[in-house]
Amino acid sequence: MSKTFDFSHLSSSDITFIDSLYENYRSNPESVDESWQRFFQGFEFSSVGFGTSGSTGEGISDAKLRSEFNVFRLIQSFRTRGHLLSDTNPIRPRRDRKARISLEEYGLSDSDRSSVFQCGEFVGLGPATLDQILDHLKAIYCGKIGFQYMHSNNTDVRRFMRERIEATAKKIEMPLDKKKRILQKLNEANVFENFLQTKYVGQKRFSLEGGETTIPALDAIINKGAELGAKEFVIGMAHRGRLNILANTVGKTYEYIFSEFEGGSKEELGGYTGDVKYHMGFTSTLKTMSQKEVHVKLLPNPSHLETVAPVAIGYCRALEDLHYEGDQSKVIPIIIHGDAAVAGQGVVYETLQMSKLKGYAVGGSIHFIINNQIGFTTDIEDARSSHYCVSVAKTVEAPIIQVNGDDPEAVVYAVELAVEFRQKFKEDIFIDMVCYRKHGHNEGDEPRYTQPTLYGLIAKHKNPRELYLDQLLASGKIETALANEMTEAFKQLLSDRFNNVRQKEIPERARGPHKDWEGMEYSKENSFDASPATGVSLANLDLIAKAINTVPTGMEIVKKAQKVLDDRAALYTNDKLDWALGELLAYGSLLNEGHPLRFTGQDVIRGTFSHRQAKVFDERTNESFCGLETISPNQGQVSIYNSLLSEYAVLGFEFGYSWATPKTLTIWEAQFGDFSNGAQIMIDQYITSSEVKWQRMSGLVMLLPHGHEGAGPEHSSARPERFLQLAADNNIVVANASTPANMFHLLRRQMKWNFRKPAIVLTPKSLLRDPRCSSTRDELVNGKFQELIDDPNTAKKPSRVIFCTGKVYYELYDKKISDKRDDIAIVRLEQLHPLPEKQLTKILEKYKGAEIFWLQEEPKNQGYWTYLLRFDVFRDFKLISRKSSASPATGFSNVHKKEQADIIAKAFSK
Repeated sequence: MSKTFDFSHLSSSDITFIDSLYENYRSNPESVDESWQRFFQGFEFSSVGFGTSGSTGEGISDAKLRSEFNVFRLIQSFRTRGHLLSDTNPIRPRRDRKARISLEEYGLSDSDRSSVFQCGEFVGLGPATLDQILDHLKAIYCGKIGFQYMHSNNTDVRRFMRERIEATAKKIEMPLDKKKRILQKLNEANVFENFLQTKYVGQKRFSLEGGETTIPALDAIINKGAELGAKEFVIGMAHRGRLNILANTVGKTYEYIFSEFEGGSKEELGGYTGDVKYHMGFTSTLKTMSQKEVHVKLLPNPSHLETVAPVAIGYCRALEDLHYEGDQSKVIPIIIHGDAAVAGQGVVYETLQMSKLKGYAVGGSIHFIINNQIGFTTDIEDARSSHYCVSVAKTVEAPIIQVNGDDPEAVVYAVELAVEFRQKFKEDIFIDMVCYRKHGHNEGDEPRYTQPTLYGLIAKHKNPRELYLDQLLASGKIETALANEMTEAFKQLLSDRFNNVRQKEIPERARGPHKDWEGMEYSKENSFDASPATGVSLANLDLIAKAINTVPTGMEIVKKAQKVLDDRAALYTNDKLDWALGELLAYGSLLNEGHPLRFTGQDVIRGTFSHRQAKVFDERTNESFCGLETISPNQGQVSIYNSLLSEYAVLGFEFGYSWATPKTLTIWEAQFGDFSNGAQIMIDQYITSSEVKWQRMSGLVMLLPHGHEGAGPEHSSARPERFLQLAADNNIVVANASTPANMFHLLRRQMKWNFRKPAIVLTPKSLLRDPRCSSTRDELVNGKFQELIDDPNTAKKPSRVIFCTGKVYYELYDKKISDKRDDIAIVRLEQLHPLPEKQLTKILEKYKGAEIFWLQEEPKNQGYWTYLLRFDVFRDFKLISRKSSASPATGFSNVHKKEQADIIAKAFSK
């Protein structure tokens, strides 16, 4: 028979709270937190029974029960809010965050301090006095580490964190060899910064000084991760401390780093523009303390803070997919944040929202915050509304560990716990290392302009290495002579490497473990003179067509979806291939050749305009079926996912994926082309410039629905002018294919080149179902991508030639046919960049003497015209377009129709 509690003596709020919890516990013990389960079990099933008459059986009064209950609540408050009292700030007293953890808050008083409470059992003490319980909890939750984990709704997560913390955090014990390792890494960090400061006075390096404990922290993450099965670590970070991490964590040779300080010419860089030294990346193979071999990669990144996070995570997903059969324990992303950026940059939230989604999960990232307590010159109170810079972690219920950066052993403990958590739960976790920035934003900046008090404190403060060395010497763990010997040996090492650079002795650069990019080469000037052969045999096309238009027996799909498949099959049989067929046959042909396909974006499975239907769904079970997965036994892997409603992070993720593998056709599609402007930083800083800055190629494809069809300002233009302004040095492909066959060959060409380029493809909307926009099977079998398509219907030498691109061609063609204007030729420019100048010159020679126009639907100041004027071949062209406009298109249907009609009429006016 179940015991009952008499809570008549408690306050009304207490009664309501505990009654509710107890009723939930009695009906389903798992429905309440494990701590409450233990509380009820401890009393309900103890040898002492509970009555209902104002006393609880043999010797336990209602008052005693109430006190036990209050002590338990006090214990829970330390677990929940103890971090608000933790000693994590090395420079100044922490702010009063109103923790409300006091005896009075829980109906207790000083008179209870010597009383023994059974609740001590819940923190591993057994029956203990209140003072003993308090001392124990303060040592665990209010020391140099603050823990936040009670916000998680996952009981297993809370249990793991509580048990690990309460068993080990009170007194962190480390063996002597680990203490020496920490000191060694602090030596490396500190001496490296001092060396650079001495040798390269006044040069920006964005030093790690004040946050040097980052180096032993990363060392511990790598060693612990390897111990728990990880093979690779991919680091994404901004510029602060990057050189130190490159040298002392990733293993970039000091000679390389010093040579970058010495500078280099564009000729030495092979024609590349290069980037500043604190943006560069590196890859190395390291041996851990346990002699395990691991691979560490620090990705290059721009100054735009937090942009590298989704890129790094996308890179990790590719490694897991392609090299570890999806085993998330083998690759650990380490994302290093600054405190101001992690709180202020929206891409952090977007990236976290991807962390548990099937299409983007990598098994969790370890987030390490170098918390300088300042953002450039902005104080904490102006930088965020939340208590902590890492409060965003709670959106995905990720545990948070705050730690004092002046306590290296506490930091190492924190990151090792984080690695254990990540490897066990495959979820994100945050370590917020509170430290400081010794200099201003850079070494030439004066921080006292805006933070004189803070920097007065910093000027008097010993660095983490000095503090740790003092601690070791005081404890007798290490002798002064050994510490000095370690420091001098490292100084000599740096000096030797510095002299090597001055003598031009640079070691050969190490390569990573994977061979995906072997055989690839950078493009040359003549690489774009003609496209490679991209045709596919008819037998293979037949095989693919059958796969994409057939569903398994017994599957019942929506009638409209079935009609799409039936119509598609009929179009293939009748040799009138529409856009969806051209696209899907391209994907299928590459898959059949062993290339994986990764395709994400908003609504990409069916397509914004329902044309693709890459998967169909059973009406009864909602089970999906993807015909592209059923082409042949040894085909490439298909990964097609509808993305979350994000452009910035998702595009960054896919770019990172494409960086990791040249053999996967990686595609991101915008719902409408102009939605890509939400990811403009990714486009500017990565997609269009990564090769010239960092010598890193990408074959990412961006599909951007585009075309003026009366949809209004926000759904008409993919903003081609922006991409074309960024186009130079053959850095990207910008194309506007007008036929399914050309789209087919464009997609296949991405995988057939022996180099990789991002492809920005303006895709149609109305043409998706326009019977005029069709191709034949023979064009797929025997054709290849056409950068320029001449007018096939010119019976006589034309007096006027109209050059255009995209869907407006069909309106011009209809007008030409209806008006019987054989004196006009219409030429389609299918690839805008790299511009096919030789082909253009040849065709202009053919039409020599004719009046030459460039016609575009877009306003004069948008579209393609300003880009084309960069080339001499367009110097004699005249323009037909909408007038210049601040907005891409009108929102009024009748105005749109008149503008469109005027453009077409002007092209044919005599």
